[in-house]
Amino acid sequence: MADGGGDALTRAVADAVRTAGDLAHDRWQGAFNAWEKSPGQPVCDVDLEVDDHLKRSLAAIDGDAGWLSEETLDRSDRLMRRRVWVVDPIDGTRDFIRRRPGWAVSVALVEGEQPLVAALYAPVTGQLWLARAGRGTMLNDVPVRASDRTDLPGARVPADTLPSADRDLVAVAKPNSIALRIAMVAGGDADLLATIRWGHEWDIAAAVLIAREAGALVTDALGRKLRFNTPRGQAFGVIAAAPGIHAAAIERLRDRAVEALGR
Repeated sequence: MADGGGDALTRAVADAVRTAGDLAHDRWQGAFNAWEKSPGQPVCDVDLEVDDHLKRSLAAIDGDAGWLSEETLDRSDRLMRRRVWVVDPIDGTRDFIRRRPGWAVSVALVEGEQPLVAALYAPVTGQLWLARAGRGTMLNDVPVRASDRTDLPGARVPADTLPSADRDLVAVAKPNSIALRIAMVAGGDADLLATIRWGHEWDIAAAVLIAREAGALVTDALGRKLRFNTPRGQAFGVIAAAPGIHAAAIERLRDRAVEALGR
């Protein structure tokens, strides 16, 4: 049986993420300042406040681990550390700023280029996903599993709209947070999540372990194994899918992914 939240390390990370998420939720209901750190890249003062809070609380759990976060200047010394915290203090900042529910606090502890522990907390909906490598995934203390779908046509995809080439798929509600979209695959609320562009490790590290431990297959956009705490801190896309349709999704998206990679 899955016991992703049953060990002391995972419980400590869960407590840190829950506290940080509740802090963010309190601010979400009140006043905060938002701006663009670069064109199309929103941030708000709550992002920074939660980031600072997590630095302190996670350092108390493992102070020797390195740090890679969306809201902290990246330092190369993380590459020398055996373990690294990979953090997105608010994944889905656009939804946070718009006071929509599709945002979450995302934390992974990475060891040997792979997530060891993951916690993803969506305070508005009260959903807390926990995973520990080799021990399964829990959502609010209940084990979850990816769907057993075997046909790509008809697969549910979190999306606002679908390209004409994918009209045989079914769009379902899409939170702004990509981590939450991957978690939908983990919990069987979606069958497929696919992106074919460069993205940051902090967006997906926790959710990748959550989906894997729930039985989904997760790779980059070309079907390659995802690695974390890389020098660039990025990955080329992510495909998280029910195991029975992952190969078909890779095949369908291959030409588009190769074209995007070559741009």
